[in-house]
Amino acid sequence: MKKILTIVMVLILALVGYRILQPENSINNATADVATDTSTTPASTSPDFDDIPPTYVDSDLETVSAPVGKTVLSTQQAAPSYACDGRQHCSQMTSCAEATYFSNNCPNTKMDGNNDGVPCEEQWCN
Repeated sequence: MKKILTIVMVLILALVGYRILQPENSINNATADVATDTSTTPASTSPDFDDIPPTYVDSDLETVSAPVGKTVLSTQQAAPSYACDGRQHCSQMTSCAEATYFSNNCPNTKMDGNNDGVPCEEQWCN
């Protein structure tokens, strides 16, 4: 009899723990699926990263924050912060953009083995 009570208590505790640890939006989604009128379901109170405006860093280290709900389009391309510093190999790069900059602008690079114009195809630009 003690074993049965212990098992029942463990199951109850597991169910309560499961409900407590569930993200609030998944619980709201479950109630929205059951409800016939979705306008009565409570709104999620979890933080939403879509409401945070993007922050852009200019080359002059000037921070510009975009207004919420507005799309920021620029006709100018951001100046890359790369400089030819003697690196020649893909293993010395940290991104496809960096490898492309070095391949296009720096002498004696060894990053485009098949000469197709795309550097570091196995590591970064795949």
